[in-house]
Amino acid sequence: MKAPEQIETARLVLRRPNPADAESIYARYASDPEVTRYLSWRRHASINDTREFLDFSAAEWERWPAGPYLIESRGEPKLLGSTGLAFETNTVAATGYVLARDAWGCGYATEALSAMVVLAGNLQVQRLCASCHPANSASIRVLEKCGFRLEVRLQESNAFPNLGAGQRQDCLRYVHRAS
Repeated sequence: MKAPEQIETARLVLRRPNPADAESIYARYASDPEVTRYLSWRRHASINDTREFLDFSAAEWERWPAGPYLIESRGEPKLLGSTGLAFETNTVAATGYVLARDAWGCGYATEALSAMVVLAGNLQVQRLCASCHPANSASIRVLEKCGFRLEVRLQESNAFPNLGAGQRQDCLRYVHRAS
C-alpha cells in the first residue's frame, strides 16, 4: 500500500517534495542555524545539500510506502516546514518534523505530526518512533500531545551535528502509544 502524495488537514497541506522546491526549502528552514539546532541532519550549507535531500526523498518514496512530506499552509501556499515517515521495515517507521521559525508556536507541529500518526496507522505501521534532544522542550511537548510516550533515554548515543564538534549527545526515544 502506498501513501497519498498529498494529505490535507484543517490548516495544512502535506505533500511530496519535488525538485522545484529546493530554493524554498533551503531559504525557509534547511539553512537556518536556529531551526536546525536540534536536528539529526546537518544544516544545509548550500542549495546543493537541499538538492541531495530531494534526491534522497524521491528514493525513499520509491522504496517505501511513504517518505518526506513538505508542510504548507492551506490558506496561502507558503512553505512552513517538513515532516514524513522514515521506514526501517514495512512495519517500523520513525517520524518527526521541522518548521521555519515564523511557523513556531502556531500548533502546526502538532497538526502535522498527528497526520503522520494517522498515516502510519493507515499504512499498518506497528512501531512508530520519534527521537528528540533532551533540551528541546517544545518538541517534547508536541510529541506528548500527539500520543507519544518516552521509551528510553539513550546516553551519548546520537550526534546532533548542529550542536557542536561531533560529540555524542543523549537522545530521547519516544514511541507512539498505539504502536
